[in-house]
Amino acid sequence: MRLLRSTAALAVALPFALGQTSTDCNPTQNSCPSDNGLNSGAFASDFTQGSGSNASWSAARGTTITYGSQGAEFIISQAGQAPTIQTDFYIFFGRIDVKMKAASGTGIVSSIVLESDDLDEIDWEFLGGNTAQVETNFFGKGNTTAYDRAIYYPVSTPQNDFHTYTVDWTSDRIEFIVDGTTVRTLAYTDPLTVGGTNYPQTPMRLKLGSWCGGCAGVAEGTVEWAGGNTTFEGAPYIMYVESVAIQNYNPAGSYEYGDLTGSWQSIKIPNSTSDSAPTSSQSVFGVSQSGAVVATTVTGASYSVNAASASAQNANGTMSTSFVSATTEVPGSSPSTGASTTRASATSSSGPSSQTGTSAASANNVLAAGSLLSVALGFFML
Repeated sequence: MRLLRSTAALAVALPFALGQTSTDCNPTQNSCPSDNGLNSGAFASDFTQGSGSNASWSAARGTTITYGSQGAEFIISQAGQAPTIQTDFYIFFGRIDVKMKAASGTGIVSSIVLESDDLDEIDWEFLGGNTAQVETNFFGKGNTTAYDRAIYYPVSTPQNDFHTYTVDWTSDRIEFIVDGTTVRTLAYTDPLTVGGTNYPQTPMRLKLGSWCGGCAGVAEGTVEWAGGNTTFEGAPYIMYVESVAIQNYNPAGSYEYGDLTGSWQSIKIPNSTSDSAPTSSQSVFGVSQSGAVVATTVTGASYSVNAASASAQNANGTMSTSFVSATTEVPGSSPSTGASTTRASATSSSGPSSQTGTSAASANNVLAAGSLLSVALGFFML
């Protein structure tokens, strides 16, 4: 994992009705560089094994990840901290399993995010003061004209207990799964996707992190959604990630946008002979400041895991990242993952600000359904 050097050019709080609205190169507007792909069918990181497990991950400026028996520790001990890491590669449909324990603390937000260059997004969000629920959310092409997509689901004490949170994503549907039980299924044809226009369908990378939604300077609506003003009397507030497992349903060394439509059918998958995850030089943004996404640049001539490229503080860890070969699935199919899941009732519990799983958020409650990437827009340059 590389801790990358960036300079803040602008950091400004935006109205809470805005979502992620900026990307370094939006493939629906311009011809953009291809995305680094995960050419192996599977990738796994066991963070209980120490810093060696962070190959093919990059960290945001200011992020310090420590490791212990509970895995990677994302620590917030004061205002302004937003520890964040993201994969150096994208996947094109797949399954993400994250075993984690959310951070406690009023106003502290823990998050699991899949995001693409054209602003498709799939989210799990945890509020430090909400000890009984988790929020699921999605965005397509940065469309924030409506905030009626977030639904809260019951989960037992997410700040005290480890749970496995899964996104199983195909061109037909997205399943949100908690400990093997499917709590939400979003179909491509769901009315919330507006005929598929808002359905996430382009190559994505995984981002994990936490941030302070209740700190001074944050928009009032965000503070309300996050649960109130944050005090640091109980700090540090720690999000723990024990392990991550990723299945890529269309393994490839890279993905290219064939046109400006942003449809999954437009994605081109060049032939590649590598079977390992890439490492790359890129800027990573804290989960609360992810409006700008800087294009990835591959380092080296091949997609090989290069432990030596990690930062010096990670040089002595034991490598525990694994890769498994797999056959390529045809986009649009629903691959068999071999994972066992149980379907639960889609009825959700009421979330903060009286939001329910079956009704749209009111204008005064748009933050309850807003993306964690909606809070502040920061522009960073290498």
